[in-house]
Amino acid sequence: MQNSVFDHGAPPPCPAPFNMAAYVLSHATALGDKPALEVVGGVRDVLTYRALYDRVTEVASGLRAQGLNEGDRVLFRLGNTPDFPVAYLGCIWAGLVPIPASSQLTVPEATDIAQQTDPALILHQDGVSLPDHPAPVLDALPTADPIPPVMGDPNRLAYIIFTSGTSGRPNGVRHAHRAIWARRMMWQGWYGLTPDDRMMHAGAFNWTYTLGTGLMDPWSIGATTLIPALGVPSSALGALASEHDATIFAAAPGVYRQMLKSPLPPLPHLRHGLSAGESLPNALRTQWHTQTGTDIHEALGMSECSTFISGAPAMPAKAGTSGKPQQGRRIAVLEDGKPVPPDTPGLLAIHRDDPGLMLGYLGADLPDGDWFTTADTVTMSAEGDVTYMGRNDDMMNAGGYRVSPLEVESAFAGFQGMTDCAATAVEIKADTEIIALFYTAKAPLPEDDLRTHAQTLLARYKQPRLYIHRDTLPKGGNGKLNRRLLRDTFEAPDG
Repeated sequence: MQNSVFDHGAPPPCPAPFNMAAYVLSHATALGDKPALEVVGGVRDVLTYRALYDRVTEVASGLRAQGLNEGDRVLFRLGNTPDFPVAYLGCIWAGLVPIPASSQLTVPEATDIAQQTDPALILHQDGVSLPDHPAPVLDALPTADPIPPVMGDPNRLAYIIFTSGTSGRPNGVRHAHRAIWARRMMWQGWYGLTPDDRMMHAGAFNWTYTLGTGLMDPWSIGATTLIPALGVPSSALGALASEHDATIFAAAPGVYRQMLKSPLPPLPHLRHGLSAGESLPNALRTQWHTQTGTDIHEALGMSECSTFISGAPAMPAKAGTSGKPQQGRRIAVLEDGKPVPPDTPGLLAIHRDDPGLMLGYLGADLPDGDWFTTADTVTMSAEGDVTYMGRNDDMMNAGGYRVSPLEVESAFAGFQGMTDCAATAVEIKADTEIIALFYTAKAPLPEDDLRTHAQTLLARYKQPRLYIHRDTLPKGGNGKLNRRLLRDTFEAPDG
């Protein structure tokens, strides 16, 4: 190609009328007693396709019986249990719009999301924070006689997820029903997924990475998914994958790192691993291959379009690259809105007609133009190999979650004795980063007070792990914080 544009043809169009949940469960009746979900590592819980179908359709009916109308929004304050994906599919089946928010959110964080979305109902479980919002709250999933799915335009709103925004306030991302149809491009473009697979995902039910890769996609093709029970440590995952004959294993790089601290058991059924959420260090990839004899295939994506560039069993990524755009994607590398020559750095962009691209943020449609431009700087070879070079902003990564430094900094605004602060990710040892808060004050502040304050206002994955007192913070001529300089000059403490 003469310019950095990948376009090998669009995928088949999404059928119409369409319902995302009905599509996910399209194999359920035929598969009957085949396990759809196995919760492993605790009291073993198996949900067959028949039971999953019945549960989803009964919850869908129960939700509509609450007086909800098509298009009403339902905020999730649910824990790490199978009720999470059941409620998610039940809402979509019934024509409602789920908001699958993390159970780790604090009351202020949950309240902010509720204020932005104005849900008609809140689904809640014990131990999960509730927002300060007048919507009625249900502490158990309602059920009633099953109803048929609400079919309609595949471009209509299906669900809303939240991602850290560069403004310091999480952005609501609006996705259409067709988003699940677009994920078919990942089946061979990343997963190598078949109906016979037993996909084990190391994440929690209520993480969007698990929800898509670990649940919706295997169910869409008729595979079985394995999810660890609440509280299972990473060190136990290898034994569980071996015991339950996992054929594909998916996790964030941090989980692979914890698993590889001890020798892994034989994994005779495993074909390969999957990684997403943050960059996978080559040392981990090599160590995994040495112990298991299998490869890890990595994917690059974002909440606004899920994963769209990846290596795959049929087409492994070239060394040092993130892989190629999945077949059916239209991708470009842009500078000033125009494609750059091959192997030239620029911003990664997705064509606005990609079926997996969001409808827009809350209160805003997609910008005009052919391309949705990300903040990721990449290069693309003439053959379509994409090399990730970093983000064009200060977004941090905490265990696979993207976190805005502005959100962390705003949580400490007005903290007694603190005059200024800057949050950034720092490397504490090779290939291991944590969130640190650098701050100015007359003297170092009690760390216990700082941690308690963070626990009150920030979800656990957003909380700084390190607090560092400085006399001043580096700023440019325009007064803007130079977080990159803080990162570059940081020296990890001994031990």
